[in-house]
Amino acid sequence: MRSKTVCALVVLNVVLLASLCFRNAFTRTAAAAPAAGSLKPSEYLMIPGEVNGGNAGVIFIVDTRNGWLTARTLDAGAKPHIIDMQPLDLNRVFAAAH
Repeated sequence: MRSKTVCALVVLNVVLLASLCFRNAFTRTAAAAPAAGSLKPSEYLMIPGEVNGGNAGVIFIVDTRNGWLTARTLDAGAKPHIIDMQPLDLNRVFAAAH
Protein backbone atom coordinates (compact mmCIF):
# COMPACT_ATOMS: atom_id res chain seq x y z
CA MET A 1 0.00 0.00 0.00
CA ARG A 2 2.74 2.42 0.98
CA SER A 3 4.86 1.66 -2.10
CA LYS A 4 1.85 2.27 -4.39
CA THR A 5 1.34 5.70 -2.83
CA VAL A 6 5.00 6.62 -3.19
CA CYS A 7 5.03 5.37 -6.78
CA ALA A 8 1.88 7.38 -7.60
CA LEU A 9 3.39 10.54 -6.09
CA VAL A 10 6.62 10.07 -8.05
CA VAL A 11 4.67 9.65 -11.31
CA LEU A 12 2.55 12.70 -10.49
CA ASN A 13 5.67 14.80 -9.83
CA VAL A 14 7.22 13.69 -13.13
CA VAL A 15 4.04 14.64 -15.01
CA LEU A 16 3.90 18.03 -13.28
CA LEU A 17 7.56 18.70 -14.00
CA ALA A 18 7.13 17.74 -17.65
CA SER A 19 4.08 20.01 -18.00
CA LEU A 20 6.05 22.87 -16.44
CA CYS A 21 9.05 22.38 -18.73
CA PHE A 22 7.13 21.87 -21.96
CA ARG A 23 4.27 24.27 -21.32
CA ASN A 24 5.30 26.74 -24.04
CA ALA A 25 7.38 24.43 -26.20
CA PHE A 26 4.62 23.78 -28.74
CA THR A 27 2.94 27.16 -28.88
CA ARG A 28 3.86 29.56 -31.66
CA THR A 29 2.11 32.67 -30.38
CA ALA A 30 4.05 35.76 -29.41
CA ALA A 31 3.10 38.31 -26.79
CA ALA A 32 4.28 41.87 -27.26
CA ALA A 33 4.42 44.77 -24.87
CA PRO A 34 1.65 47.35 -25.26
CA ALA A 35 2.36 50.25 -27.58
CA ALA A 36 3.65 53.50 -26.12
CA GLY A 37 0.83 55.77 -25.04
CA SER A 38 -1.65 52.93 -24.68
CA LEU A 39 -3.72 52.33 -21.60
CA LYS A 40 -1.49 51.36 -18.68
CA PRO A 41 -2.57 49.81 -15.41
CA SER A 42 -3.07 52.22 -12.56
CA GLU A 43 -1.07 52.46 -9.38
CA TYR A 44 -2.98 52.67 -6.13
CA LEU A 45 -2.19 54.19 -2.76
CA MET A 46 -4.30 52.72 0.05
CA ILE A 47 -4.49 54.48 3.40
CA PRO A 48 -6.30 53.03 6.40
CA GLY A 49 -8.29 55.47 8.50
CA GLU A 50 -11.29 56.09 10.69
CA VAL A 51 -14.38 58.26 10.36
CA ASN A 52 -15.94 60.07 13.29
CA GLY A 53 -19.15 58.32 14.28
CA GLY A 54 -18.33 55.24 12.25
CA ASN A 55 -18.21 51.76 13.70
CA ALA A 56 -15.65 50.33 11.26
CA GLY A 57 -12.38 51.39 9.70
CA VAL A 58 -12.15 52.99 6.28
CA ILE A 59 -9.64 52.43 3.49
CA PHE A 60 -9.01 55.52 1.38
CA ILE A 61 -7.88 54.52 -2.14
CA VAL A 62 -6.07 56.98 -4.43
CA ASP A 63 -5.63 56.07 -8.10
CA THR A 64 -2.39 57.95 -8.74
CA ARG A 65 -2.39 57.55 -12.52
CA ASN A 66 -5.95 58.76 -13.15
CA GLY A 67 -6.29 61.13 -10.16
CA TRP A 68 -9.29 59.52 -8.45
CA LEU A 69 -10.08 59.19 -4.74
CA THR A 70 -12.51 56.70 -3.28
CA ALA A 71 -13.10 55.05 0.09
CA ARG A 72 -14.26 51.60 1.12
CA THR A 73 -15.65 50.34 4.42
CA LEU A 74 -17.39 47.26 5.77
CA ASP A 75 -20.94 47.45 7.10
CA ALA A 76 -20.91 44.63 9.65
CA GLY A 77 -24.67 44.59 10.26
CA ALA A 78 -26.96 41.57 10.03
CA LYS A 79 -25.86 41.01 6.43
CA PRO A 80 -22.25 42.27 6.13
CA HIS A 81 -21.40 44.05 2.89
CA ILE A 82 -18.83 46.51 1.54
CA ILE A 83 -19.79 50.13 1.01
CA ASP A 84 -17.90 52.16 -1.63
CA MET A 85 -17.78 55.93 -1.90
CA GLN A 86 -18.45 57.49 -5.31
CA PRO A 87 -15.06 58.24 -6.93
CA LEU A 88 -13.90 61.84 -6.66
CA ASP A 89 -11.86 63.41 -9.47
CA LEU A 90 -8.89 64.98 -7.66
CA ASN A 91 -7.71 66.81 -10.80
CA ARG A 92 -11.00 68.76 -10.88
CA VAL A 93 -10.85 69.43 -7.13
CA PHE A 94 -7.30 70.78 -7.24
CA ALA A 95 -7.99 72.79 -10.42
CA ALA A 96 -10.89 74.52 -8.63
CA ALA A 97 -8.57 75.43 -5.73
CA HIS A 98 -6.39 77.62 -7.98
